[in-house]
Amino acid sequence: MKRRQGWFFFIIFLLTLSIYLLINYPLNLGLDLRGGSQLTLQLIKEEGKVTKSELEAVNSVLDKRVNNLGVSESNLQTLGRDQLILELPGEQNPLDAARILGKTALLEFRTQRVGTSIDLKNLQLQRSKIKNLIDQYLFLDKRSKQEEFLITINSALLEIEKNLDYSSNNKELYGKLIDTKKYISDNISNLFIKTDLSGKDLINAGRRQEQTNNNWEVLLSFSNEGGEKFANITKSIAGTEKLLAIILDGESISEASVGSQFSSTGITGGSATISGNFSAESARELEVQLKGGSLPLPIEIVETNTIGPLLGSKNIIKSLYAAISGLIFVGLFMILNYRILGLVSVISLILYGFFNLALYSLIPVTLTLPGISGLILSIGMAVDANILIFERIREEIKSGNTLIRSIDSGFQRANSSIIDGHITTFVSCFVLFLLGTNFVKGFAATLGIGVAISLFTSLNCSKTILRFFTSYQSLRQKNLYLSEENLLK
Repeated sequence: MKRRQGWFFFIIFLLTLSIYLLINYPLNLGLDLRGGSQLTLQLIKEEGKVTKSELEAVNSVLDKRVNNLGVSESNLQTLGRDQLILELPGEQNPLDAARILGKTALLEFRTQRVGTSIDLKNLQLQRSKIKNLIDQYLFLDKRSKQEEFLITINSALLEIEKNLDYSSNNKELYGKLIDTKKYISDNISNLFIKTDLSGKDLINAGRRQEQTNNNWEVLLSFSNEGGEKFANITKSIAGTEKLLAIILDGESISEASVGSQFSSTGITGGSATISGNFSAESARELEVQLKGGSLPLPIEIVETNTIGPLLGSKNIIKSLYAAISGLIFVGLFMILNYRILGLVSVISLILYGFFNLALYSLIPVTLTLPGISGLILSIGMAVDANILIFERIREEIKSGNTLIRSIDSGFQRANSSIIDGHITTFVSCFVLFLLGTNFVKGFAATLGIGVAISLFTSLNCSKTILRFFTSYQSLRQKNLYLSEENLLK
């Protein structure tokens, strides 16, 4: 008796825990349910074909960048020999992600060439002007483009290009601004000499807001060897007019002087700070690129697909309708055909649903349409297990056994069949998850979890609930479990 009560309270505890988990840990929804972006990435190699090792190396770097982006449950998989497909659930602006992911992120540290101070100051001045023009353009674009201000921006741009003896071929004003900014940054980079310190010596990157203003700065941490290189470089230019430039993908993003106090030892500690008037978003982008490392090969975004949240919500609603309708019909069939046993089955299935969803949120499992189909199929298996048990119980009742003995014998006789069926299904799920693609893995994962929980609910929960019902004398009548016609046979 105490053992039965223990199982009963344990099931109540699991139900309470499941409800708590579902409230506090929402389910992770995949691209087809939540909406988001799908990018097709093409690897670019000038000579020869992309090798398998190069494809894996690019995959690894992009995977790190995606994780650092903070996109939950993203998916990255290879397509053919030189393409990758990236899915970003919840990301409705694929261009932002593409900008971060597509950059090579080659980090270099360079020291200023002798006799370039005047040229550098002129280029820095023009760069500051072009940054202001870009900010003005973006501010107008977010509100409404006002022609008179656009003309003013264009006139100021022409004056900058005149001083630089340069003119962009881009027809769009914003494109001209970006091209000019890149031209200035490239020219600044050419005024500096490469050193042996690069992104390969970097072990971590972070960001923080500057204390004196609203700008952000990026923090760099070097390896031991990288820290020694940085100390030697800063020692060589400390107290001089030479600046240290930080170059990313050929563009200078920061130039800084080193104080004379570091002339004897250089800047030690193995860390550095990049402060280049970064906004919170631009500092985050740089942090993500540096954390992910350098791409072995450049990539190009060849296709972009966006699934809106509305389409995702429609998929969820349709899936819920299908699942609820199926459960109602199955429940009605079980109750009409098996009476009290059918009611026990329905309660067991409800528990099964809560346990399943709670485990999805705890692991967590990314729920997709194929995953939902795996869940529904596992519900069918759970019902099938109950039918096997109930038919055995009926057979025992027909043979003249008491109700309690029939229940015990029915569960005992059905155990081996249920366990064998679930094990074979679980093995199939394991193979599908091991060898299948993304959506097949989602189906296999939900079905496999469902199979495991189905064993518990069909062999333990159903029996415990049935024992609870039969503890009441009024519910021990055999005609509540079997029709009068079947009892007389």
